[in-house]
Amino acid sequence: MTERIILGGGGHAHLSVLADWAKRPLPQTERWLVTSARHTAYSGMLPGWLAGNYRADDLLIDLEPLAQWAGAHLVIGDIVKLDADAAKIELSTGVQMAFDVLSLATGGEANVVSLAALGERLLPVKPVDAFLRKWTAFAEEAQQRGTVDVVVVGGGAAGVEMAFGVEAALRLRGVRGTVSLVTPQTGFLADHAAKTRALAQAALARCGIGLHFAKATGTAEGVILSNDTFLHADCVVAATGSRAQAWLAQSGLACTAKGFVQVGANLRSISHPGILAAGDVIERTDRQLARSGVHAVKAGPILAANIRASVAGDRDQAYTPRRRTLYLMAYDSRQAILSWGPLATAGHWVWRLKDWIDRSFVRQYQV
Repeated sequence: MTERIILGGGGHAHLSVLADWAKRPLPQTERWLVTSARHTAYSGMLPGWLAGNYRADDLLIDLEPLAQWAGAHLVIGDIVKLDADAAKIELSTGVQMAFDVLSLATGGEANVVSLAALGERLLPVKPVDAFLRKWTAFAEEAQQRGTVDVVVVGGGAAGVEMAFGVEAALRLRGVRGTVSLVTPQTGFLADHAAKTRALAQAALARCGIGLHFAKATGTAEGVILSNDTFLHADCVVAATGSRAQAWLAQSGLACTAKGFVQVGANLRSISHPGILAAGDVIERTDRQLARSGVHAVKAGPILAANIRASVAGDRDQAYTPRRRTLYLMAYDSRQAILSWGPLATAGHWVWRLKDWIDRSFVRQYQV
């Protein structure tokens, strides 16, 4: 009998699955990729795109030829409902699809509840394709106006790097104004060494980016900080982390109180073993794992192997993250900060390393 395998979402982890299928076709299977857009953007290059180091084509991966290469049918649409017990999904187009094996890498939603009052001034980093469009329009308007104020909310590696990217983008266009980064002090590069934080703070100061240790609440004209400071903002870039889509908690899958899919080391749902998941939508039951693009990329080959194991009846593999994760944060004129456990350094050579890693990752999927 032919088994139907559906990849839900065009996230980084599913790129590895598609490549696996292209290299070693899965017999007796019908393979589908369901995703919200034909192109997926590699988020690691987004700040570099802002800074003018990359064209949009450099970080976009066309999923249509990639799916064809993998022998998979491409369907454009969002998953809006999952019935885990009945093994069916429903798409935003109204189409319903049954499955034997489902893999979820749909990515999380930007957690912007506290900033919602900003309305059109709010620009979440996710989804990346929407950010590319909206930032392009804002930057063109800013260039005409000549001066704008931009606030970036979020103190993780993504938020810090986005602040650098925004500053470079405005400088390249000759736009005056302010760029501010807002984060609770405990959230500022919290998973990094003290030296990494010091290097980042020094670089922010050199680039003229204001650093505010506080929580931000959106208003119609900007953000009010928890220390009662008001920051005017023509645009607020939200790099505030992810929350799970509402339909996951209603799917019948075992989920956390916040709606994230509970999986084991093998990336399988603990309640429905025919459903696997990776990236921002999961919570591991055996260990705490940061929601980072690094882990989504590294988990991809394990996800591919265990989807194959579902069909062949083989034993699963476990995704065991390395004890230390390499982070590379670009800033200024092609400089970057390297963070690896207790080790931290910065310089142009770090940017060249990041550029090589990022371009190599994207190139392998640009069919």
